[in-house]
Amino acid sequence: MPVPEDKLRLGGMALRNGLLVHGPTHWAAAVRTKQGELKVASGPKPRFKAVDDVPGLRGLARLGEAFAVLPLVKKGLPEAKLAFENPSVLGVAAGTSVAGALLRRRAPGVSGEFASSLIALAPALFALRGGELAAYHGVEHKAIGAYEADDQDAADATKEHERCGSHLVAPMLAAAALGNVGLRRAGLRGPAAEAAVGLGSAAVAVEMFAWGERHPDSALTKLMRRPGFEIQRAVGTREPTPEQLEVGRAALAEILRVEGGE
Repeated sequence: MPVPEDKLRLGGMALRNGLLVHGPTHWAAAVRTKQGELKVASGPKPRFKAVDDVPGLRGLARLGEAFAVLPLVKKGLPEAKLAFENPSVLGVAAGTSVAGALLRRRAPGVSGEFASSLIALAPALFALRGGELAAYHGVEHKAIGAYEADDQDAADATKEHERCGSHLVAPMLAAAALGNVGLRRAGLRGPAAEAAVGLGSAAVAVEMFAWGERHPDSALTKLMRRPGFEIQRAVGTREPTPEQLEVGRAALAEILRVEGGE
């Protein structure tokens, strides 16, 4: 469902101890400290406007903005714990990188590339399995979903959302697999070529994501979103506690305050 015209377009990112929400021009975050204190911070976010009308590049710019916000969040709210700010997750990421490289050598072609891309999802899934990250991912969806649905309380909203980043998974994996196979057949190798495929697959995925928002009833959109919904349902989100929902409401209230929303 598209965002209602009278509502701000909001995105979010689950933290290990809270929620980061970003709007058109600002970010806001709320966390629960180890002492149980609720802390909130906000600020303007970077905007890369030069490529807003360039397909592909505009998607990469939006992703870049989302990651550029993270140092600002850590500076404004030092208590915030980012999803991958965990030695175990970093260890899994290193291991899957090696495993993916070995698999591509042993099974060249689309099947091998696709399998190695699936392995690359392991760090994210590992991060969601432990701690409160999955619950705060549910908080993110419930808080934003309740805002977009007038007069709905976050506790009553669903923990899955149509604009979750998990819907980028299917088109990104497909584009990366095909791109890497194309590289091998063209005889191109090395970090620069692989980085180009990575950026290209991300750009394709974001454009497909945006196309799906404009055509929500399309069979292709439903097919593209199915893996994302299953990831959300099975492992990506968890029903949050009332205390966690309180953190989400605080983050939502702050982003609406700084964006001049309702």
